[in-house]
Amino acid sequence: MRKVVFILSVAGLIGGGVVAYVGARTPEALPPAFNPAANPYKDGIYATGILESTQASGQNINVYPEVSGTVAQILVKEGQKVPKGTLLLQIDDSIQRATVEQLQSQALASLSVLDGLRAQPRKENLDVSESQVVAAQAALKTAQDSYAKQKAAFDLNPRAIGKDALDSAANAVATARANLEVAERQRDLTKAGAWTYDINNQERQSEAAQKAYSSASALLAKYSIRAPRDGRVLAINPTVGSYVSAQGAYDSYTQAMAPVIVLGSSETELNVRAYVDEILVPRLPAPGKMTAQMTVRGSNAKIDLEYVRTQPIVSPKIELSNQRQERVDVRVLPIIFKVKPVKGTNFYPGQLVDVYIGG
Repeated sequence: MRKVVFILSVAGLIGGGVVAYVGARTPEALPPAFNPAANPYKDGIYATGILESTQASGQNINVYPEVSGTVAQILVKEGQKVPKGTLLLQIDDSIQRATVEQLQSQALASLSVLDGLRAQPRKENLDVSESQVVAAQAALKTAQDSYAKQKAAFDLNPRAIGKDALDSAANAVATARANLEVAERQRDLTKAGAWTYDINNQERQSEAAQKAYSSASALLAKYSIRAPRDGRVLAINPTVGSYVSAQGAYDSYTQAMAPVIVLGSSETELNVRAYVDEILVPRLPAPGKMTAQMTVRGSNAKIDLEYVRTQPIVSPKIELSNQRQERVDVRVLPIIFKVKPVKGTNFYPGQLVDVYIGG
């Protein structure tokens, strides 16, 4: 029994020694997947860069709608090259389209009324007025003849015609003469056409109706989002049936509002926007002597950059990961460089890179 305990003790000591030895050994470090970015310049300045499409000014074109609504159609695909004016996305415009049609009908109706006023006098109305004048003249002639006959009889024999009948005949003449005057004035009024003030008033109403129609048509056009310039579709954030507004489209991944469509340059060249810390700005070489080298993260590629321009304003640092919780008091100077694609290395707008700037 003692022999067995002794053997087990010795085995335990040997096993413990082996475990201690193995645990104390430091494993050899694995070779890196890629070499970290190294400063190629003696006094090079480091900056964080982000790839973006080539633009004469600014960054990528973020397209936002000016109206709100449900996406009815998406007529382009990501990566597609589009010329200026291409219809990119259609928002449901059924209500606005009906409003435009209603206002168009009102504008046409108002214009028809104006044309009718300008076309006066109407020949048919003028013919009726002339006929009424002729009828009034005939009625006056009849009344005058009747009065003359009764007056002649009364003059021969006052008892042949009563005084009341003679007065009635005279009143009939006066009435017929007044009716003729009314008919003549009515004919002159018809012949004069529409009143100038009525025409001016209708012109204003027609103009207001036309402007309301034009305004509604312009708003209807806002429901069709078109490419503001030649470019390439980099991102389409909404889907058919989703809701978009002037704030953009809701991104379920970042839980923030994003541009409806992002357009980049259709050119093969890309730009690198390098953010230089304001503390390092005094060390920057002159623009004409500035050189730079870019390292793509995850690869050993080192690519020379060509200076394009300096955005002449030092602005607060942003968190490129799209997080806005960062609270820092750091300001940076954006410097834009040009980079050409390198065979075997893929570049995409929005990709983060390391940049070293030298002179």
